[in-house]
Amino acid sequence: MSVIKTTMAGNVWKILVSVGDRVTAGQEIAILESMKMEIPVESLQSGTVKAIKKAEGDFIDEDEVLIELEG
Repeated sequence: MSVIKTTMAGNVWKILVSVGDRVTAGQEIAILESMKMEIPVESLQSGTVKAIKKAEGDFIDEDEVLIELEG
């Protein structure tokens, strides 16, 4: 299992994937909002979304797990 973590704190503005979706390295999987800016979150590896740890509107800290991947 691998995880996708955030690089900065902010609100989860939009989740672009669902559990069971296949993602590729470099694909945008979510968008954070911080200081009125939209910050894309990209997957660093390919895999299948196993779990989404935060919902849209939730606050997330820097280096916190947003999505778990398998495969």
